[in-house]
Amino acid sequence: MTTQSPPGRAAAPREAFSSRTVFIFAAIGSAVGLGNIWRFPYIAYENGGGAFIIPYLVALLTAGIPLLMLEYGVGHRFRASAPLAFRRLHPKTEWIGWWQMGISFVIAVYYAVILGWAMLYTFFSFSKAWGADPGTFFLADFLQVSEEVTVGFDFVPSVLIATGVAWLALLVVLLLGVQNGIGKVNLILIPLLVLMFLVIVVIALTLPGATDGLNALFTPNWAALGNSAVWVAAYGQIFFSLSVGFGIMITYSSYLKPKTDLTSSGLVVGFGNSSFEILAGIGVFAALGFMASTAGVAVDEVATSGIGLAFIAFPTIISQAPFGTLIGVLFFASLTFAGFTSLVSIAEVVVAAVQDKLGLRRRTAVVAVVVPMAIISLALFTTTTGLNLLDVTDNFVNQFGIVAAALVSVMLLTAGFSALPTLRDHLNSVSSFKLGRTWMVVAGGITPIVLGYILIDTLTTTIAEGYGGMPTWFVNTFGWGMAAGLVVLALLLSKVPWPAASRANELSPSPAILDAHVDRHRLRGDQPLSRWSDTALRTPALDQDFSYRTVEGDAEGTSGRHAAEGNGTDAPTTGSAPAPWTSRPTATDTPSRPEEDHR
Repeated sequence: MTTQSPPGRAAAPREAFSSRTVFIFAAIGSAVGLGNIWRFPYIAYENGGGAFIIPYLVALLTAGIPLLMLEYGVGHRFRASAPLAFRRLHPKTEWIGWWQMGISFVIAVYYAVILGWAMLYTFFSFSKAWGADPGTFFLADFLQVSEEVTVGFDFVPSVLIATGVAWLALLVVLLLGVQNGIGKVNLILIPLLVLMFLVIVVIALTLPGATDGLNALFTPNWAALGNSAVWVAAYGQIFFSLSVGFGIMITYSSYLKPKTDLTSSGLVVGFGNSSFEILAGIGVFAALGFMASTAGVAVDEVATSGIGLAFIAFPTIISQAPFGTLIGVLFFASLTFAGFTSLVSIAEVVVAAVQDKLGLRRRTAVVAVVVPMAIISLALFTTTTGLNLLDVTDNFVNQFGIVAAALVSVMLLTAGFSALPTLRDHLNSVSSFKLGRTWMVVAGGITPIVLGYILIDTLTTTIAEGYGGMPTWFVNTFGWGMAAGLVVLALLLSKVPWPAASRANELSPSPAILDAHVDRHRLRGDQPLSRWSDTALRTPALDQDFSYRTVEGDAEGTSGRHAAEGNGTDAPTTGSAPAPWTSRPTATDTPSRPEEDHR
C-alpha cells in the first residue's frame, strides 16, 4: 500500500492521568462543588420534595450523562484543550472552545474568593466568631459590604489574604502537573470530603428536629410533576452540577490514555455526583430541621440556599447544636475541599488552552495564566464592593454563558457538522457500555430543546424584571456586557493565527470531521462522497461515509493526513489518492496549499 506522508511535526508527549481511577476522582472532584452542597437541597425542597427525584433522574439520564459523554468524545478523540480540540474537529468550531475557556476564566476569578470565605469560616467555627447574629456578621463585619453598588478598591484585609492563599495553593497544584498535581490532590481530597460529610450527616441525624427537616425534603408532592418549571429545575440542576458546557470535561478527557473506557467512566461520574448531592441534601435538611425546631418555626421559614445557607443559616445551627464546633469545622472544610477541586478543574481549562496555543511548557503556562487571574480576582472581589460584583457576574456567566455555550456546541455538533455518529463510534471503540441511536437522540434532540427552553425563559424573565434591583449600568456592564463580551472575544481569538510552536502544528490523533453540506466544495467533484470511508464521519440520513482513506474498487487506498500544513509536503505520492481537503489534485499534481488548515 502506498501511503501519503502526513505533514507537520510528530506530537510531543502529552501529560496524562496514570489510570482511569485517577480520572474518575478528578472528574468527580470537578463536578462536586459548592452547588452540590448549597444548591441541590433547596432546589429539591422547592420543586416537589421526594417527587423531585423522578425528574432529577430523568434529567440525569437524558441530558446530564449524554452530554458528559459527548464532551468525553470530543476531548479524548482529539486529545487537546477545548479550543484546539474543536479546531481539530473542524476549524469552524474553534471559537466554541475559546468561548468555553473565557467562561472558565471568569468563573475562576470569583470562585476563588468564595473559597477564601470558606477557609476563614473553618477557623471561625472554633470560636463561633459570628456571635449571636451571623447575618450581620457576614455582611457588615466580615465582608464590610458597601451600600453603594459600584466597583471600588477598598480592600477587606482578611478576605484578601485568604483568597491569596487559595490562589497560591492552586498555583502549586497546577505546577505539579496533571498526575502529580491534579490527580493526586483529587485522590486525597475527594475521599476526605465524602468522609467528612458522612460524619456531618450522622451528627445531624441525631439532632432534635432532624426528622422534621427530612420530612420537609423527602415528602413527595406528586402534583409538582405536572409543573413544567419543576422539570426545568431538574435539568438545570443536573446541567450545572456536572461541570459540562465550559471545557472542563473536554480538557480532562484529553489527558486519558487511548484505551480508556469512556462511557462507563461517565456513568460512574454522573451517578457519583448525584449520590453526593443526595447525601448533602440529607445533611443540610436534617440540620435545618434542628434549626427550625430550636426557633419554634416551620422548616420552610429557615430553608434557604446559596451563600445565605452556607454563611448565615449554618453558623446559626453551629452556635446552637451539640458538637457545633465539630459540625462547623467539617462543614466549612467540606466547602473548602469541594470548592478547591472544582477551582483546579476550572483553571486547568485556561492553562491547557494557553499551553496549546503558544506551545509553552506547562510551568510557564501555569504561571502565565494563574498570576494574572489571581491579580484580577484579588483586585475586584476582595473589596467592600466585591459581593455585588460576584453576584451579577456569577448569574450572567452561568445563565447566559454556560447554558448558551453548551446549547450552541450541541446544535453545531448535531445539526451543523453531523459529528454525533463519529463521536459515538469513537466512544464505542474504547468502551464496554455501547451507545446507539438513543444516545444521539437524547444528546442531539432532548438536550438542546431543554437548554434552549432554559435560556429563553431566563432571558425573557431577566429582561422583564431586571436583576436584583441593581443599577442598570452595573448589570449592563458586568452582566449582559460580560456575557456578550465573551462571545466576541472567542470569535476574535479564533481568528488569531496559531504560532509555529503551537500544538496545532502537531499531527492530530484523529482526522477532522467532514460534513456533507459544509464541506461539499472541498470534496472531489468527480467521485461520490461515499468513496471516503472508515467512519471519519458517517451521515446515516445520506448513507454517506467520509474519511481520509480512499477505497477505489479492489485497489488499496491511501492513508490521509490528520492535519494539513501548506508547507509543500502535503501532496500525495504517485499512484495514491489525495486526501479530501486538497484542492482538486491529481496523482501527478504538484504540491498545493489547501484552502484552510484543518487541524
